Amino acid sequence: QVQLAESGGGSVQAGGSLRLSCAASGYTYSRALSSNCIGWFRQTPGKEREGVAGIYRGSGSTLYADSVKGRFTISQDNAKNTVYLQMNSLKPEDTGMYYCAAEYRPWVEWSGHCLGLSRYNNWGQGTQVTVSS
Repeated sequence: QVQLAESGGGSVQAGGSLRLSCAASGYTYSRALSSNCIGWFRQTPGKEREGVAGIYRGSGSTLYADSVKGRFTISQDNAKNTVYLQMNSLKPEDTGMYYCAAEYRPWVEWSGHCLGLSRYNNWGQGTQVTVSS
């Protein structure tokens, strides 16, 4: 059973930084997952969950929402089955619940990019990020 455990959320003033981590368990990374994605989404009350950053597990190619480009960096350590989100120059509008998401489809090339909700079949519980002005 795939489980995702996020950590690193908290409260920070505008302009500050936070680093989120997400450790996946229940499986280990292998070449069978090289076409899969792992990423971060966020959600605020009354709004849909949106993709923030995603990374292809084999190539390491990344995608970012326009609102975070140049400020957020996603990275992964496949040996540790962990994904990170470094968030710099935080703004109040970055406030929200941040969810880690992992695709687990061995040997499958799913359609859609790494920022799409439908790409993912495993979700973490979320970690709150609050940015004050």
